[in-house]
Amino acid sequence: MPPETPKSQTIVLVTGPSGAGRSTAIKVFEDLGFETIDNLPISLVPRLLDGPALERPLALGLDIRNRDFSPERVAELKDQLLATGGIDPHLFYVDATADTLIRRYSETRRRHPLAPDQTPREGIMLETKLLEPVRAQADILIDTTTLTPHQLRADIVQWFTGEEASFLAVTVESFSYKRGLPRGADLVWDCRFLNNPHWEPDLRTKNGTDLEVATFVEGDPKYQPFVTKLIDMVEFLLPAFRAEGKAHLALAMGCTGGKHRSVAVAEHLRKTLANKGWQVSIRHRDIERPASGERKAS
Repeated sequence: MPPETPKSQTIVLVTGPSGAGRSTAIKVFEDLGFETIDNLPISLVPRLLDGPALERPLALGLDIRNRDFSPERVAELKDQLLATGGIDPHLFYVDATADTLIRRYSETRRRHPLAPDQTPREGIMLETKLLEPVRAQADILIDTTTLTPHQLRADIVQWFTGEEASFLAVTVESFSYKRGLPRGADLVWDCRFLNNPHWEPDLRTKNGTDLEVATFVEGDPKYQPFVTKLIDMVEFLLPAFRAEGKAHLALAMGCTGGKHRSVAVAEHLRKTLANKGWQVSIRHRDIERPASGERKAS
């Protein structure tokens, strides 16, 4: 019997602009069994690989925070790995649109590492220009502009295991119809027919995560039949979507202001699905918007 061909050492160089999801991708690789190292100086990578072959595949996070980072060094490293026998390198680039990166920086209030004393937009523009040669050489490029972390995970799983994600991640979201439907929602339910806590002075400034508001909403005679049918439909659909290969499903509940009824229903649905073993996360898009000065119903 001929000897088995040695298995190549997989090394993934994970890079991309700040805020695009590189750190999230690194965590996914770690969950997949990769040995992961973030922000290792590029000059130290050959030393890391010197010696016996690593027992696990390796994912290295490279970005502008690396003290010796440059597009030229990344290209040289990839060429060096390609020339080394027994190594299967991949340049994995995580990207997003400039507007998305600006919004993410605004939400986190972080300073951009390339422009700590300027606006995030200026730093993002500088970084995008700097990374253009790296992006052009990427073996795999994933744009996270419209992806949730669950969807990014599913894409990485498929790329690096050759399999569809074995799970279906569910996001339950509440929102205000006054501010439009949430982007990326797969299924939407309108909760505006339920009794509205906004008209109760003691409840107006609270939201659907508060027990008093949830109790008020659940007291509507229409509530229990509604959530019973809702849960029955969702439980019917989830296995079908999973069997179809879908890795993420976004369920959205809406009401006028996005603070009371939709939040209460979304919380009920999240708890029910979690108790039944589904991987579920929740987001209340408009819950933090001030309610005390609003004249219209929420």
